[in-house]
Formats: sequence, structure tokens, C-alpha cells
Amino acid sequence: MHWDIFCKVVDNLGDVGVGWRLAADLGRRGESVRLYLDERSALAWMAPSGAAGVTVLDWQQASERADPGDVVVEAFGCSLPAPYAKRMVRARAPVWIDLEYLSAEAYVERSHGLPSPCFDGPCAGLTRWYFYPGFTPATGGLLREPDLLERRLAFDRTAWLRAHGIDGGALEDERTVSLFCYENPALDRLLDELARQPSVLLVAAGSPAQQTAVLLGPTLRRGALRAVLLPRLSQYDYDHLLWSCDLNFVRGEDSFVRAQWAGVPFVWQAYRQADEVHHRKVEAFLDRFLAAAPDDLALRVRTLHRAWNRAAAAPIELPFETGWRGHCLGWRDGLAAQADLTTRLLRFAAEKS
Repeated sequence: MHWDIFCKVVDNLGDVGVGWRLAADLGRRGESVRLYLDERSALAWMAPSGAAGVTVLDWQQASERADPGDVVVEAFGCSLPAPYAKRMVRARAPVWIDLEYLSAEAYVERSHGLPSPCFDGPCAGLTRWYFYPGFTPATGGLLREPDLLERRLAFDRTAWLRAHGIDGGALEDERTVSLFCYENPALDRLLDELARQPSVLLVAAGSPAQQTAVLLGPTLRRGALRAVLLPRLSQYDYDHLLWSCDLNFVRGEDSFVRAQWAGVPFVWQAYRQADEVHHRKVEAFLDRFLAAAPDDLALRVRTLHRAWNRAAAAPIELPFETGWRGHCLGWRDGLAAQADLTTRLLRFAAEKS
């Protein structure tokens, strides 16, 4: 089928990251994709090699004369350009899908797959279908390329670290931690915790690197901790970073999902919302993620997430020796037993055609 995916940058490029991964995965499976973005410059480093079957277009190009695709994906409620929407009405009605944000909250299962008829405006007469990513078979699932877990098994951690100028010999006696976060006042407490024993912190470019540089100073060291400020990594290489670490601090949606596929401990910082509802998102995920965890591990991981997300002023304590990694592997295997998001989306679009 021919797919048109629309995505707008909100503020942190996570929307584009998800939009690109979906477009690239569809293209890899033989679909034809046009990805419309209002800000495409980030793809120069996020996906420098492009992807087979995917054409990236500027947002305004959707207003020019072009037949709508068989499937139209409106990512994260970005609203379609009015001229394009009018052509959808005049053409053979495409399958119009609203791809929503990821959440573990109960409403996701209730809302996934529901129709939303449009009664007025340029889309009057069409039906939009809600598609919710999630963690259970009753949702839209999680993005996962067909070969992702095979690539994970074949990955050479030491070779990748050395290729990025990180001394593999020293790492044998260090905890390796990656940091990708929003502005976070708890970061100083995390640095104190990491400084208690030999650790190397691999810091993503942008805000994480800026915060870390301010707190550690020009030496980028504190106690037994040393930090390495990384260049911008492509999405493909960011996966490799996650696979190279003993613990990953991630944020938003895209890196959050990729950390779960890595199968190592992770700490998630949710996108902060003014009404504080992001705390409910964190708690809902932890309820699912920790349901089968031993009580001690569940308590420590929940306390850590609350402190990292500013729901509590507790110290940052890392439960490395409590079966955390084994629990993450079991969680990943459970998710991998389900169909991935692209597979479910293809089935959904075919059913609604």
C-alpha cells in the first residue's frame, strides 16, 4: 500500500524519531511511504542514509496537488493540512489513522481501534481510527524491526565502544551508564551515586551533555565517575549505545521503547506536563513492568523512578544487585512474544480498507 505519514516537531524531536522509525520499518517491509515533516533537519544526523521506500517531504508539500495515499497516518494529533484533507474526501476514502502517544494507562486498551467520525470541516464524511501503542495484545504494540533482536544478539559491545573512542580495557572495571534526559534537578544526585564506585557515564548530545558539563566541570569527573560527551548518534547507533551499557537513562517515547528492547536495566523520565499527569503515566507503566518483580526490587525501582521524575525528593539509589537485569530480560521476552506495532498497523489498515 501507499502510506502518507504526517508528523510535527513539538519541542524535543521525539515525534520525528517515532515517525521516522515507523516510516523506515514500513519501507523495509515493501510499503511505499511519504513522510511529511514540518522540520526535517534532524534527519541529517538521525537517519543520514535514508531508507528504502521512504520519501521525506516538507509539510507544505502536502498542500500541493497529490493524490492521498491508501493509508494516512496522523501522528500524535498533528492535524492534517486542510487542502490535503479536502482531497481525501474527494478521492477514494483512504484509511485514516490517528497514531497516539504510548501509555500503559487503562484507557489505552479501551480506546485502541475505536472510530471517530468527522462531521464537519474539511474532513466531513470521513472516519478516523485511533491507534494506541501499548504493552499488551489489546493495544497497538511497540515498534520493533523484524531483525532487531537478532542484531542485538550479534552485537559486539567492545568493538563499538572502541570505535567511539571509549577505552574498552578500563570499562572492564566500570559500570557503563548512558544518559538521555530532559532538564532534571535530580541529575546532581545521580552523579553523586555513580561517583561511589568506578563508573563511566556516556552522555547524549544536547541538553544532557550541557547539564553534565555544568555539574562536573571541565574535567568531567567526580569521585570514581568519569563522563564522556558523545556526538549526535543516528537512531541505528543509539540502539548500539543502549546495548553497550549496564544501565540506561532514557526519556520520552522513542528511547524508552528502545531501552526495553535492549534488555538491560533502564530508568525512564516521562515528558513533563504542566498538570503533572506524567506522574500517572510513570506509575501506570511501573504497575505493569513490576507486576512480576520481587517486592524488594519493585520497591527500589519504583522509588528510583519517582525520584528521577521529581515525584519524590528521595536519594538516587541504583539497585544493581537485585535481579534487575534478569527482570528486564524477562520483560523484553514477554513483549517480543507479541506482534510488533508495524505488523499490527498493517493488519489494521488492511481490515479497514
